[in-house]
Amino acid sequence: MHRLFVAIRPPRVVREQLLSLMGGVGGARWQTDDQLHLTLRFIGEVGRHQAEDVAAALGSIHHPSFEVGLSGIGAFERRGHPEVLWAGVSPHEPLKALHNKVDQACVRAGVEPERRAYHPHITLARLKRGSGPVNGLLDQARLASGAPFAVDGFGLFESTLTPEGAVYSMVQRYSLG
Repeated sequence: MHRLFVAIRPPRVVREQLLSLMGGVGGARWQTDDQLHLTLRFIGEVGRHQAEDVAAALGSIHHPSFEVGLSGIGAFERRGHPEVLWAGVSPHEPLKALHNKVDQACVRAGVEPERRAYHPHITLARLKRGSGPVNGLLDQARLASGAPFAVDGFGLFESTLTPEGAVYSMVQRYSLG
């Protein structure tokens, strides 16, 4: 089985900016440089043949390249407790349009359609219940903005779960434009 997702890999300068913000929250499991990405669609576990079908369907996507930029830091909460710290990305419109095309391609390949609302972001850390306060990091939200960067492609990634965390490898890259 292959655990797949579709994502945009930010350029090195953006990843370095995000890495410089990480720290100061006890109990946070921070993402590494290799893990920083902007998810377009989580696919999940699929067999080899369906993985090949997904890869082929993604190759049929036509979408113009566009620019986005970092736009603050936030947290996803569960029952009033932060679970995930993330960096926002805007504008949302071109990302949502590309997400919809990726979702449609996945459905054509036999994957269930996405049921959750799409919220473009780059995960910075996963938090255990009882992790340290996140207010200091959230106060730095203004620091997590910057010049727009070009999105000229996306990739199909495989995620391998290990005791140290997920290891991501790009299976195939697709160009936009």
